[in-house]
Amino acid sequence: MLRRQIRLAAADGADVRAGFVRIRAELDLPNGFPAPVAEAAHRVAAESFAVGGERIDRTDLPFATIDPVDSRDLDQALHIERRRGGYRVHYAIADVAAFVAPGGPLDQEAHRRGVTLYAPDRRIPLHPETLCEGAASLLPGADRPALLWTMDLDSVGEGVAVEVRRAMVRSRAKLGYHEVQRSIDGGTASEQILLLREVGRLREDREHDRGGVDLPTPEQEVVQDGSGWTLKFRAPLAIERWNAQMSLMCGMAAAHLMLHGEIGVLRTLPPADPRDLARLRRSAQALSVPWPEDTSYAAFIRTLDPTRPSHAALLAGSTVMLRGAGYTAFDGGVPDQPFHAALASEYAHVTAPLRRLVDRYAAETCVALCADREVPEWVRLALNAVPKEMSEADRRAHQYERAIVNLVEAALLQGHVGAQFTGVVTEVDERAAKGTVQLQDPAVEASIAGKDLPLGERVQLRLVEADVQRRKVRFELA
Repeated sequence: MLRRQIRLAAADGADVRAGFVRIRAELDLPNGFPAPVAEAAHRVAAESFAVGGERIDRTDLPFATIDPVDSRDLDQALHIERRRGGYRVHYAIADVAAFVAPGGPLDQEAHRRGVTLYAPDRRIPLHPETLCEGAASLLPGADRPALLWTMDLDSVGEGVAVEVRRAMVRSRAKLGYHEVQRSIDGGTASEQILLLREVGRLREDREHDRGGVDLPTPEQEVVQDGSGWTLKFRAPLAIERWNAQMSLMCGMAAAHLMLHGEIGVLRTLPPADPRDLARLRRSAQALSVPWPEDTSYAAFIRTLDPTRPSHAALLAGSTVMLRGAGYTAFDGGVPDQPFHAALASEYAHVTAPLRRLVDRYAAETCVALCADREVPEWVRLALNAVPKEMSEADRRAHQYERAIVNLVEAALLQGHVGAQFTGVVTEVDERAAKGTVQLQDPAVEASIAGKDLPLGERVQLRLVEADVQRRKVRFELA
């Protein structure tokens, strides 16, 4: 059985990079920006934004950003105050509409792209780097136009008031997740970080109370260091969860504003099909994982440990409950199904406009509603088309990410056909006599052929195929 860590050496990495290029060509992904788009970005990046009119000066607030250490497209900056009976959360979001003229070259290109795409070797940004990593990014020490969300919470973290308006802000610090987590663990965290932890935990509690579902599954990542490439599973840090709660809270507030105003675009997810829930209960029973009748699906999921084989299989089976997410636009009245089942709340995307098209439209709607004025015509005219554009962009992003991981999996394992590994059977399709297995090192999820595969058990596997050109890996029971 193979036990040593499998890593691609630098020479092999060249083949992987060539594979990334092939994937982009297959999916017809853009390489750079057309000249008119790049020129428009340079022009608007040189513009200055004055305080006055609808834009207030909040450069006095000591904002900070918290992101992956190498990020430059900084959408969000945060400042939290403790107030009598609760908290005030100031959440500054990059004001992309200040730079992107409706119908202009930047706007048209953003509609073609939909989202920023990520790969280990490069990003394909939604907007030119001149904007998304420069003039529009909330970089430290620079005055930036922003949409400033002010959210008041009570003592248990429930929202009691919200306002969003245009502002000028200045971030004081660009923080990385790992450094912030180390400061918390080491007892040296600043008051702001401790407040983020406090409010983040309260928001997690409120999510649990609502019946929200957050699958505790680690992410599969392509990791590059000085000695090569490999794949690892990575669980989010606590600070990432708490920071994400600020974004979720803002998105819920935005959804409530739009539903009250009867115009906007929501992120929706239908409730789980009762047949899928019944199937998951049967799987839990077959795997001898306790699931009391009076315990909800959301509460049950929180008891699962992804490091335990039977639990990993149940988590893999739970992903079917999260399928069907999309966007719902409305103008006049409210949607029949405005809910996001995983969050157990109404929700909208408004906090990542540098990286996601829909956020600009939802946020502009909220700014208008808070100011008690008409939603801009350019927003209204685009609302119905945005859900389809985002659906296509999300599909393309998923294809891209899956192809990249499949490529690296095959490249890592191509010299080890015939070798034995240990893995967990996480999915079984009995009719097709196949399933899915998960290895921990390297972090591979691949197909396995065979009848009577033991769901939720740790098994010995033999690698029978690792084809880099087809980006395919296949195992069988040893």
